[in-house]
Amino acid sequence: MTTPPPATGNLPLPRWAYVPGEPEKSSADYETLAQITALVPPRFGGYVPARHPALRYGLMLNDHGYFWEAQEILEAVWAAAPQGGRERILLRACIRIATANLRLRMQKAHVAARLLGEALSELEALGMRSAGGDGFADSFPVGALVALIKAKLARQPLGKADLVAFAAAGRT
Repeated sequence: MTTPPPATGNLPLPRWAYVPGEPEKSSADYETLAQITALVPPRFGGYVPARHPALRYGLMLNDHGYFWEAQEILEAVWAAAPQGGRERILLRACIRIATANLRLRMQKAHVAARLLGEALSELEALGMRSAGGDGFADSFPVGALVALIKAKLARQPLGKADLVAFAAAGRT
């Protein structure tokens, strides 16, 4: 079993939300992101703990509009997640959601819709796998997130108001 690192205090938000192609900020706040990715172990044993600080931080970044940064942190957690585990499926869906949100911000609604559809497929695949542990995938409100994405996709074309927040699915 992998235990999260000791209390990390208040993790800093990136100084700005990076959006590729916007001239105001030519690159992401890699310094802040490095502090968080340092919390991710090389490998999680068995499952990704639902309360791991890097995981929670990545989800929070998405919900606060730091979509590119959320994708980066969630990808670091995904890379350390056990191969073939339920958490990897859920993390792939979360990464696609963060990327879809970024594409909505960039006014690329068709790409965002495709990514949300892919996330929906991942979440539906997750529902077919057995549960019953202490990991991230066991405590996440997958059904609520599926319903939220389906409702967003039903309102084509998507717009900036159709951003998907994990907290909106009941995650606290």
